[in-house]
Amino acid sequence: MAKGFNRGPAMGGGGGNPMMAQLQKMQAQMALAQEHLKEETVSVTAGGGAIKITMTGDQKCKSIEIDPEFLKDADAEMLNDMVLTAVNLALDKSRELQEKTMGPLAAGLPI
Repeated sequence: MAKGFNRGPAMGGGGGNPMMAQLQKMQAQMALAQEHLKEETVSVTAGGGAIKITMTGDQKCKSIEIDPEFLKDADAEMLNDMVLTAVNLALDKSRELQEKTMGPLAAGLPI
């Protein structure tokens, strides 16, 4: 048999490529982090606590709570503004959570 003919994994038989193994590990970590983000929630309030928004780490709105006392004195325009403010704050906080969770994983990827 010729020298070096049957070297096994080092010749592309799978598992011998350290870069591929590292990429597969990163993919698994990213998938796990994404699953975690689906479960993790952030909450924000606006209007002194009159409106509360809860959102997941993957930017899905889970709940919007409006204090009934706020509705007694609020008009539609004020309510719209407060809900919009609260939703945008929740999105920002959710994105921060996502960056905190996924950022370290993405930092290891080549550009």
